[in-house]
Amino acid sequence: MEFLQPPGWARARGYSNGVAASGRTVCVSGMIGWDGQGVFHTDDFAGQVRQALQNVVDVLAEGGARPEHIVRMTWYVLDKHEYLGAHKEVGAAYRDVIGRHFPAMTAVQVAGLVEDRARVEIEVTAIVPA
Repeated sequence: MEFLQPPGWARARGYSNGVAASGRTVCVSGMIGWDGQGVFHTDDFAGQVRQALQNVVDVLAEGGARPEHIVRMTWYVLDKHEYLGAHKEVGAAYRDVIGRHFPAMTAVQVAGLVEDRARVEIEVTAIVPA
């Protein structure tokens, strides 16, 4: 895996500008903040992020992948101010579940998510080295 940082660009914080990798691709659908049985345990944004990230890791494991294999991550949030306001708690949850691995990332504010209680949805693409 090669993290792409064009010369002279300011270093990205909490993500990478790009990633190049080759191997087996594992795609994870958008994961939300409920557990594997479809039960929400919190309406707290950072709590839902933690659960969604754990769900991502669980699905990755089924495909023989680990968090360090993630090359792209997309976050869909209902409220960008809620997302930005919880950045410390979100960062702590991210480091606890994913570690200090920062793939290419995008965060998008959306008008709604299919599950009414969901505050965030996270999808990833991982590449497991051959």
